[in-house]
Amino acid sequence: MKKTIIILLCSSLALACGNSTDTKSTEKKEAVPGASDSAATATPGAADEKGLELIGSSDCITCHKLREKNIGPAYSDVAEKYRNTPHAVDTLVQKVIHGGSGNWGAVPMTPHPALPEADVRTMVTYILTLKK
Repeated sequence: MKKTIIILLCSSLALACGNSTDTKSTEKKEAVPGASDSAATATPGAADEKGLELIGSSDCITCHKLREKNIGPAYSDVAEKYRNTPHAVDTLVQKVIHGGSGNWGAVPMTPHPALPEADVRTMVTYILTLKK
């Protein structure tokens, strides 16, 4: 299953990078497997790619999409809400690990205590780079 997700992730990245019509753009389009609205702009970098890979290999895409509300908020909406918030990364890392509710409606965020904090921090840091 992990190999399938990695193959899909690599294929999605290759397609997203090849679909740009603006050859002067320094932004890179990336995709999360399973997201119907898969393209979002982000500053390219190794940390971004690692964050995207970690999201793709977790169950996060069950409830979240990049630009469209699903069960939980769109990642781009999370980035917008927390863009200028002090300690946003720390707050969101704790929310992912411990879960919670009330910030985005009645549906609670499922806790993910088995995810290593460093991996969650990488995923959250990537999400906060997304633009609407």
